[in-house]
Amino acid sequence: MASEFELIRRFFDRPARRGARTLLGVGDDAALLRVEPGMALAVSTDMLLAGRHFPEGTAPGALGHKALAVNLSDLAAMGATPRWATLAIALPVADEGWLSAFSAGLFALAQRFDVDLVGGDTTRGPLAISVTVLGEVPAEHALTRGGARPGDDIWVSGVLGQAAAGLAERQGQLRLAPQVAAPLRARLEMPEPRIVLGERLRGIASAAIDVSDGFAADLGHVLERSGVGALVHYAQLPGVRTGDAALDMRCVLAGGDDYELIFTAGQEARAAITALAGALDISLSRVGAIQAAPMRLVLLDAQGGQIAPPAGYDHFADLD
Repeated sequence: MASEFELIRRFFDRPARRGARTLLGVGDDAALLRVEPGMALAVSTDMLLAGRHFPEGTAPGALGHKALAVNLSDLAAMGATPRWATLAIALPVADEGWLSAFSAGLFALAQRFDVDLVGGDTTRGPLAISVTVLGEVPAEHALTRGGARPGDDIWVSGVLGQAAAGLAERQGQLRLAPQVAAPLRARLEMPEPRIVLGERLRGIASAAIDVSDGFAADLGHVLERSGVGALVHYAQLPGVRTGDAALDMRCVLAGGDDYELIFTAGQEARAAITALAGALDISLSRVGAIQAAPMRLVLLDAQGGQIAPPAGYDHFADLD
């Protein structure tokens, strides 16, 4: 059986752009990184646990992709350009076939966004994956959750609820034809981080967040940090349509793992955002407006009645 260091060398030590941004990468006690003058460093960490964040039996290549993608999504929400990543992984066994597929999935996405893997750790234990990503963003143009102002429009990228519907289908809660289920499962297992959108929203968006725990919960974080409220029309939300209206609403409002962006912007930015949607070939939907305090989300149905905002995903809710 290969040693820990042999596994790292074989599966995770890839040439970095040494002498450019990465002065020293995998193989030493710490990485040495060069940050461009005038740029702020954006850092985010996420952990994925088998059975909680991904179903048992998820294909290792898809898992390698997702482990990096969920972190890149955080950088997208900040308007940051990804530069580096570290990986800490616990493995029940050193399955070289599994590691080869996992690392291939991870590095394929890393290559797309020009990300260097510059360090990490491996150990034996129940399958757990923790990735830290580091990116650069002009400090004066970094997007945060705290910039939304009354009168701002609320926008959403892509389609909400597809990943949650894919999970429901995989768990047997939803029966769909294979050609309908396949793209939903793909959204669950291989999410697309909206990096380019986040970069292009610098100087346009007033606040942003990615949808990891559900639209209602994640917009709620923006409202709390910005000290504002929001009015959203459910019918304007770009949501999954499976034929089960009640399930669709749960997936759209409370389904996690979409990794789309919610962002706010002044009304004067509507033309620029519409043009951006065309330039990037991505759907950007205006779904509501920021209101003055109180800090709560008001959801309206097509008849103008209020919908109680559902709770988003909470790691500890089932322990209460």
